[in-house]
Amino acid sequence: MTDAPVLELRGLRKSFGEHEVLRGIDLTVDQHQVICVIGASGSGKSTLLKTVNLLEGIDDGQVLLQGTDISDPRVDVDATRARIGVVFQQFNLFPHITVLDNVTLASRKVHGIDRATAEQTARRLLERIGLADFAGSYPDRLSGGQQQRVAIVRAIASDPELLLLDEVTSALDPMLVGEVLDLVTELKQQGSTILMTTHEMHFARNVADRIVFLHRGEVVEQGEPAAVLDSPQHPALVEFLSRVGA
Repeated sequence: MTDAPVLELRGLRKSFGEHEVLRGIDLTVDQHQVICVIGASGSGKSTLLKTVNLLEGIDDGQVLLQGTDISDPRVDVDATRARIGVVFQQFNLFPHITVLDNVTLASRKVHGIDRATAEQTARRLLERIGLADFAGSYPDRLSGGQQQRVAIVRAIASDPELLLLDEVTSALDPMLVGEVLDLVTELKQQGSTILMTTHEMHFARNVADRIVFLHRGEVVEQGEPAAVLDSPQHPALVEFLSRVGA
């Protein structure tokens, strides 16, 4: 651990063919912060998270994790990803293994934690989210909200330095959104460091330390939630907020 931000992006650029998706992104996430990235579809939000987790290479700039340049081509990608927890829009639970095995898989296979210890941690986490009774069940027995909460627990089971959440409620029935966001709120209260994309403006207002508005691959406005949502300055942000009813 260092005094550096948990995550720092410097001049991040990423193109797909001639289409530049990220256009010089500068962003920092300090320890215990929750940063919510908002923006219209196609603004580059998901690509941004994928570059942080090294699922997409970058064309220019740097990605620093705890002060170390993880975008250096010589970096151990697997070892770096092991330090970051990721949850995407779809739950991506393995359907052929139980909830307990889904939660413990990375701890056992990636981090080398023995099964008994990994299962003890997993059962404690599942108890905390009210799903202890489903430990031996397969994912298809769970609702969408339950599956997404299991996916988040799987991501935090190995105590990652940074948690990336990409629109984790977008695939859920509106009735199930609250239970997932309640878990994220709990993680914030426990000191997790989170970079997330979301379209839930009420949640962002109440939980984020900072909101970052991404427009056409650029950070055009950011600040404390009340300032960004109540007094938007950039015309694109004004239009975006009017469309989402914030």
